[in-house]
Amino acid sequence: MSKDAVDSAPAAATTQAAQTPADAGDAGYSKDLKARHINMIAIGGAIGTGLFLGAGGRLHNAGPALALAYLVCGVFAFFVVRALGELVLYRPSSGSFVSYAREFLGEKGAYVAGWMYFLNWSTTGIADITAIALYTHYWSMFTSIPQWVLALVALAVVLAVNLISVKIFGEMEFWFAIIKVATLVGFMLIGIFLLATQHDVGGHQPGVSLITDHGGIFPHGMMPVVLVMQGVIFAYAALELVGVAAGETAEPEKVVPRAVNSIMWRVGVFYVGSVVLLALLLPGSVYSADQSPFVTVLSKVGIPAAGDVMNLVVLTAAMSSLNSGLYSTGRILRSMATAGSAPKFTARMNRSQVPYGGILLTCAVCVLGVGLNYLVPSQAFEIVLNVASLGIISTWVIIMVCHMIFVRRAREGQVTRPHFQLKFSPVTEIVTIAFLLVCLGMMWNDPEVGRRTLYLIPLIAVLLVAGWFGVRRRVTANTDRELTDLTK
Repeated sequence: MSKDAVDSAPAAATTQAAQTPADAGDAGYSKDLKARHINMIAIGGAIGTGLFLGAGGRLHNAGPALALAYLVCGVFAFFVVRALGELVLYRPSSGSFVSYAREFLGEKGAYVAGWMYFLNWSTTGIADITAIALYTHYWSMFTSIPQWVLALVALAVVLAVNLISVKIFGEMEFWFAIIKVATLVGFMLIGIFLLATQHDVGGHQPGVSLITDHGGIFPHGMMPVVLVMQGVIFAYAALELVGVAAGETAEPEKVVPRAVNSIMWRVGVFYVGSVVLLALLLPGSVYSADQSPFVTVLSKVGIPAAGDVMNLVVLTAAMSSLNSGLYSTGRILRSMATAGSAPKFTARMNRSQVPYGGILLTCAVCVLGVGLNYLVPSQAFEIVLNVASLGIISTWVIIMVCHMIFVRRAREGQVTRPHFQLKFSPVTEIVTIAFLLVCLGMMWNDPEVGRRTLYLIPLIAVLLVAGWFGVRRRVTANTDRELTDLTK
């Protein structure tokens, strides 16, 4: 129910109810996620295939300046998560930003936020199962199995894990994150050793000379760095998962600030630090899009089974992303369904307090991705990855708009801000929104894929408008029913 609707309720409604309206979609969840789960979900959201695999092609195109791109995008990603963290402490909700959009933007805002997030994760899920199938083909024992079969098996396994219980999801994400962090730390220790000892790496002597002698920080100029920004933003997608998971932890006021604050140094160490290290070990031209940059370095120094180990880690990262996507969309769709803006069955929960209806809907879209892997296996990954970027940018913009309205209402005395705050509002939100929209506009400079993705925006807008006209009566009826309950 929107904040405006609450404000219009008769005086019989209490002030507290008007200030912090409960989201009906939050009812029925267990609180089984522990602090270690939330912390590792935050780490897992910050580290994924965007670094393990995507950094290779971006280093080749942008050179060492990629580290600056990761740093800049990381700062804005931190602003988004910090804003979401403040909203979480104001009112924890498994509906997360969709619930906040309902309160500060009304039902239309929640409808757009929810379905764009669903677009992001359902298409990301397709990209993930495609990636899993591709990485599995790395080993000869699986090359004879069709790509679509491997994609279907991966989807079935992660679906089963998500349907059992939120605790199993948390444990799975915990260990996925441990694997990713341990791998990065191990690589960085090896890289620092190679750098300190000036050990030969594929015929090159590590050091700053590999940057200065190969075109400097911007070997191909500024434009390639600008063009990779959109891909770098996507690499940080899933950081907002902390806000969703907070609705299923017993002490969000203690866990969330710690998890959000740690994101910044993790970005600095893992993303910026590893890219700087990669640039100091080999020239950017040596890296490629079809191989993990970490595998490239380790294979150049003759470390046995480097490819196998890193391929397993990248496979883990893709499984983690798919796992997170099913988890988060299940909760978001349930919040929407209780408001009437998503199909009724997505509000259903099983005996383990898992919203299986929404998870199955996301899974159904991913099954379409299995078909995509069957029809165009070589293009499936690139097609859906760009569509997903539209969803994540819109989600982050909505979070910042919600926070801006929240702060304005706090200044008017309608709500109370928690101690954990995003500083310099509304300047921080406005600058972040502008940056995200610029990143979206940069896609126009990529005529092959990016420009075609932008052409989808009018189509998505038409579908959203048509969908709203399909659900608005149900949403209105639900709002009227909540108003009646408030005045009893």
